[in-house]
Amino acid sequence: MMVDVVVVTKSPCFSVSRKDGVIKVRLTSPPEKGEANAELEKKLSKALGASVRIVSGHTSRRKKLEIGIGEAEWNAALERLLISGSGRS
Repeated sequence: MMVDVVVVTKSPCFSVSRKDGVIKVRLTSPPEKGEANAELEKKLSKALGASVRIVSGHTSRRKKLEIGIGEAEWNAALERLLISGSGRS
């Protein structure tokens, strides 16, 4: 499944939020040398229990992700992330 997200780097903690249909992922890493991209794939994959891969937007705040679950599973996982403290881990 493909998902569009907006990334905010150098945040105090990892979190996931949604506002007006836009999914925002806050990362602690800086946007240098692929650190933020690696954190995005690793932490979101762990939180979802599924593979996550950036397919476009490697140098942009807006990214398209390929997630290894279906739409129903994604919606349920996203709701769990949002309810459980804004996805913080």
